[in-house]
Amino acid sequence: MTGLASALRTLAVTAAAGLFTVTGAVTSAPAAPAPPVPAAPEPKAPREFVALSSVDRTILQEMRYTTPHNFVGEPVDGYRQPVCILTRPAAEALHRAQVRLLARGYTLKVYDCYRPQRAVDHFVSWAKDLADEAMKKEFYPLVDKSRLFADGYIAEKSGHSRGSTVDLTIVRLPARPTRAYVPGERLVECSAPRAERFPDNSVDMGTGYDCFDTLSHTDDPRVGGVQRANRQLLKGALVEQGFVNLPEEWWHFTFKPEPFPSTFFDFPVARRSVAGGH
Repeated sequence: MTGLASALRTLAVTAAAGLFTVTGAVTSAPAAPAPPVPAAPEPKAPREFVALSSVDRTILQEMRYTTPHNFVGEPVDGYRQPVCILTRPAAEALHRAQVRLLARGYTLKVYDCYRPQRAVDHFVSWAKDLADEAMKKEFYPLVDKSRLFADGYIAEKSGHSRGSTVDLTIVRLPARPTRAYVPGERLVECSAPRAERFPDNSVDMGTGYDCFDTLSHTDDPRVGGVQRANRQLLKGALVEQGFVNLPEEWWHFTFKPEPFPSTFFDFPVARRSVAGGH
């Protein structure tokens, strides 16, 4: 009995230590789970960035990349909320242009403003996937997707990420709402006549926004009449306030001099990214 009691005591001590010997195999008690690693805080915008609405509440905002109505066909990485963020000098210059346009019966409408680098990376990844052509018929009907990099439609860096570039148009007042895009609806070429392409409450610029086509070149000679006049109205109002147009895109303007001419930011498009969260 003394030997049996001693063996039982040894077994109890061994079990308490979490170590057993079973048919020659040694196992240990499961370790406690490691504490979760806290997520890295999201980057914030420098103090020089503002929400456009904090400078001018009258400028319309139709932030396309928060929606599936864009050439990718889904909301783009980094666009958390439909808010236009810009450097303060660019936002104030837009306000000055808006004041002049309002006096003529028009308003500006922005499609895209600051763009995080993660969104640009999303574009690059999408462009490399040649099988994904879900939105081709509307946004690049005449361009082979394999040519998007070579033809300059997609690049690994964007001036938008520096915070002083904006994509925008003009809307005649009183502004009528633009109907919502329905995913899966029939697509129409962005270069089609205005009455046929996706409805937009803007004036007729000859193509839709983000149209990968040479007709989108601001001074394309095939664009005349009212369409050319509308493009010149937009360009004139912005150039007067220090913006420079990208000749290949009638909607694309950069304020000069840029506060951050060589910095590409990656904070998300969200109200909390800018001071005060306006």
